[in-house]
Amino acid sequence: MNKNKLIAVMYEHGDTQASLAKSIGISLQTLNSKINEAHGAQFTQGEIRKIKERYSLKGSDVDLIFFTSNVSLEDT
Repeated sequence: MNKNKLIAVMYEHGDTQASLAKSIGISLQTLNSKINEAHGAQFTQGEIRKIKERYSLKGSDVDLIFFTSNVSLEDT
């Protein structure tokens, strides 16, 4: 997941984590855990659908936000 892209989209739409959490029906703590992928927390398909609809995201935007791994490449 690319949390920076999700946070950018939230701010573009004037949302906070609290307002997004309320709109998709989860607690702020749960949303924060999912954004930070703490303890393996992940967004459900239903939550992703609600976020997509809330922000009128294209499929490619959803892919970039939710299905992108942030991989660190090191020189060997």
